[in-house]
Amino acid sequence: MPPEATQHVVDRLDDDDYPAYTMGRAAEMIGATPAFLRALGDARLITPLRSEGGHRRYSRYQLRVAARARELVDSGTPVEAACRIVILEDQLEEALRLNEELRSGRNGRRSDGSGGPQGPEEAGHS
Repeated sequence: MPPEATQHVVDRLDDDDYPAYTMGRAAEMIGATPAFLRALGDARLITPLRSEGGHRRYSRYQLRVAARARELVDSGTPVEAACRIVILEDQLEEALRLNEELRSGRNGRRSDGSGGPQGPEEAGHS
């Protein structure tokens, strides 16, 4: 295998979104059944990619999401509600990440260019 092809394979192995796992392997990894993964797909929590043969393939990211849903279902939450909770948790995590990026981008800059806090929230006031 040429070096560039080997590097491409290594890059895919490090990619959380690369659909590397078959349905059977994915279900085994999270301790669930293939039917559970299909139910998550039906609820649109995860959408597996399809192989050329039409088989479902799951990424590591999708397996983490499915594992979280499984935890909720195992504790008595209905599948549909578990899917909604996981979606909301994911949205909250993303919003917090973006908020932190915006705040860290503003630190030390004022609109007049003099540095320092811009408002009460940055000065520690509510």
